[in-house]
Amino acid sequence: MSQSISSAKKKKLFDKLKKANTDFQKIYPGDRSDRQPVHTVYGGANLFKSDSAKVLGLRALEAFNTYAPDFVSFGKIFGLDGANEISAKKPIATIVKEYNKLSAEQKKKHPVRLSFEVYNKVINKLKQEAIEDFRIDFEDGYGNRTNEEEDQTAMQAALEVAEGMKKNTLSPFIGIRIKPFTEEMKDRGLRTLDIFVTTLTKATKGKLPQNFVVMLPKVTIPEQVSTLVGFFDILESQLKLKKGSLKIEMMVETTQSIMDADGINPLLRFITASKGRCIATHFGTYDYTASCSITARYQEMNHPVCDFAHHMTKVALAHTGIWLSDGATNTMPIGPHRGAKLSAAQMKENSATVHRAWKKGYDHIRHSLWNGFYQGWDLNPAQLPMRYTAVFAFFLESYDDAVERLKTFVEKAARATLIGDVFDDAATGQGLLNYFLRALNSGAITEEEVLVTGLTLDEIRGRSFKKILENRKK
Repeated sequence: MSQSISSAKKKKLFDKLKKANTDFQKIYPGDRSDRQPVHTVYGGANLFKSDSAKVLGLRALEAFNTYAPDFVSFGKIFGLDGANEISAKKPIATIVKEYNKLSAEQKKKHPVRLSFEVYNKVINKLKQEAIEDFRIDFEDGYGNRTNEEEDQTAMQAALEVAEGMKKNTLSPFIGIRIKPFTEEMKDRGLRTLDIFVTTLTKATKGKLPQNFVVMLPKVTIPEQVSTLVGFFDILESQLKLKKGSLKIEMMVETTQSIMDADGINPLLRFITASKGRCIATHFGTYDYTASCSITARYQEMNHPVCDFAHHMTKVALAHTGIWLSDGATNTMPIGPHRGAKLSAAQMKENSATVHRAWKKGYDHIRHSLWNGFYQGWDLNPAQLPMRYTAVFAFFLESYDDAVERLKTFVEKAARATLIGDVFDDAATGQGLLNYFLRALNSGAITEEEVLVTGLTLDEIRGRSFKKILENRKK
């Protein structure tokens, strides 16, 4: 059978297409498979110490033990599935004993399961690694102080980081937030960056902490990002740091970062201006809502103006490999009464206040997760229990269903499957794969719990459902 298109003509057109496809793939390489922290804790730079992660973890655990003393009350506080069916009259030890006697299949259907499993995971997390990411804040959390005072704080904070590196007491991810590169603040932001990085590398003989990042707030134009990159180049050269070792995070907290003067979303141009140094964007809930003229009472993470910004950010940066983080709940779970000798009424009021704040923050975090934002901010150690409860419950609720669907889908090697009343196609298979990688990276499930799907960890981390099925067919 003759072909009407010659090989030479086909090659010429396909070569042109190949360049376009390759250029596209450079911009959209796909999501990263490495671990993304589930939160970032912000603290004023003047308060940072080399053991801050440990101290804050102990305070978080103390709050958890005080206000959620057992998994039954814990489940009811957060409204976890099945919690209202657990008898409050039966002793906790009896409930645990009865539950542990059940088979694996019986446990799946028992109302105790989610509260029991999430409660124990939260306790273990707070004991082992309560702080995943810490941002030493020289902006809103520090305020405007004299140049002499901020200079001194920058040096002292850098020396504390160096001490933390020496003692291995830093959180797995860490960084600083400098002041914005606006006309009013650019000199101060650069000065703090210079002092901090110079002091740190001098103390550590040229080493930076693992996963170190510099956050640039209130970004409105690409030139602010490219200017910071230019200073990174100078610092790396002068301090003999490996080129590209200084990374950027940027804040999305102004309306101009969502839509510029030409009516275009500028976020991808901000990323391009970073020349490969930007790893994440963080949403600033309260600056953004304020810029939208929302009054203080209604400045919440789940406000519709925030959802609009979230969706615009997600669409602009999807598949670029840039991590997205939501903001913070500013309702603190701290009781109104302090002191060692509180009355029963005062303790009850404290508990009610903390539980309300926990549930509010929990709902906000669940809203973020539902919108595909798997990271957020925490401002106080007492917020950490609600953070991990929300993250672990979000993933564990779907675990059994996701295992069944993914196993069946893979076993049938790309043939569409019908399980119950849910029909899976290849896109859903990719979504299931995303679920397991996110759940694994967050600590909600273990490697063993991933392997029951029949996939290997390499297949999960490869993030390509299409490639998995192609390899299985072979």
